[in-house]
Amino acid sequence: MLTFDFTHFPILETDRLLLRKLSHKDVNEVFQLRSDPDSMKYIPRPLVKNSEDAHAHIATINQAIHKNEGINWAVTIKGEDKLIGIVGFYRTSFEDFRSEIGYMILPDYYGQGIVTEVVAELVRFGFEKLGFHSIEAVIDPENIASERVLQKNGFTKEAHFRENLLHEGKYLDSVHYGILKREFVALR
Repeated sequence: MLTFDFTHFPILETDRLLLRKLSHKDVNEVFQLRSDPDSMKYIPRPLVKNSEDAHAHIATINQAIHKNEGINWAVTIKGEDKLIGIVGFYRTSFEDFRSEIGYMILPDYYGQGIVTEVVAELVRFGFEKLGFHSIEAVIDPENIASERVLQKNGFTKEAHFRENLLHEGKYLDSVHYGILKREFVALR
């Protein structure tokens, strides 16, 4: 069975980005990210209403890391410490060596290839360091930008579930993408 050990938090880097642990100093950016209807348009979760909610969100993320149940990173531009997004692995199936990748970024950074770069690094880390056999992503079918990010990173559309999620009184569809370790290796 798959296990995690995040005793020493893994800091990740790409050409432009540094992925570090979230801290309570990120509260303003987490509030901005999670309270903005545009940022949350395709994420069926409640909006953060105040800084206390943002602190609670950070605490929940760090608790999952402490319990070795999941991991999230603050996305920052190298040389700057400001959080511009959050990326991580959620809903890990330890028995199946599979996890779901999730990501979000502040609207000011849309269209710059940042999410594509971050997802590439997380996929690499997930397969090479965490030992995943497969990684999945669950997206809103209207989120074309997210779909492109996944396709650029070698993900394959696996399913389109109709009205499988109830959020705020409305049934939503979801599209599931996935990549296997052998597919990742073949792309390298």
